[in-house]
Amino acid sequence: GLNQILSRRPFRSLVNSDALSVVLVDLTDPDYPVFAGVDEDHERYAASLPKIGILLGVLNEVEKGSLEYTPELRSQLVGMIRRSSNTTSSDLIRLIGFEAIEEVLTDPAYELYDETRAGGIWVGKGYGGMGVWQRDPLSQLSHAATARQVARFLVMMERGELVSPWASSEMKDVMGDPAIKHKFVLGLDSRPGSRIFRKSGTWRRYHADAALVERNGRRYVAVALLEAEQNRGYLSRLIVELDDLVF
Repeated sequence: GLNQILSRRPFRSLVNSDALSVVLVDLTDPDYPVFAGVDEDHERYAASLPKIGILLGVLNEVEKGSLEYTPELRSQLVGMIRRSSNTTSSDLIRLIGFEAIEEVLTDPAYELYDETRAGGIWVGKGYGGMGVWQRDPLSQLSHAATARQVARFLVMMERGELVSPWASSEMKDVMGDPAIKHKFVLGLDSRPGSRIFRKSGTWRRYHADAALVERNGRRYVAVALLEAEQNRGYLSRLIVELDDLVF
């Protein structure tokens, strides 16, 4: 079904030019997840999408007892994820350090970044003026992602497997009610009743979106990483097609 969607315009030319990675995971039956991916292990620059790695790092430090989970800290996480605040993102990196983020992303329990395979989610630079710490070892990107590893993040979050059931639930809540109404969120306006837990990213020709979507008893994860000079509504159109496929 995913191949059929991507064989049609306007997606066919994007796939053929190596400009689009997509993953779809149907989680409606928790005992039988269904996965489909196209170019899912292609590591790409993902702009603000890897801020989910900062979210994971902060809640990992909270769970370890190294950091107090105050209302102010939670408000910072919400601003970083829902409104994609660059200033807040850099503040949170300074709070826990790049090393703590790298440690949890490369943790064998999660393998959200593995340079011996295809890389994955990487945060090697701050946002909003904060300089480079370390580019990812595989592709030398400052903010990297593969569609597969972002999808795994969302699936493990939904299953309560990131850090702890409490931390996973908190991550999901922080990712809910997105404030930026474009890409996947704009497309799903045509699907009333959808609950969307989401993080996107945009910088120049790089466009990314990732979401856990729930509606009418169905649940799925969708991730798209696009390289194009203009978005042209591609991701808003894509999520509608993916939603139709699941339903």
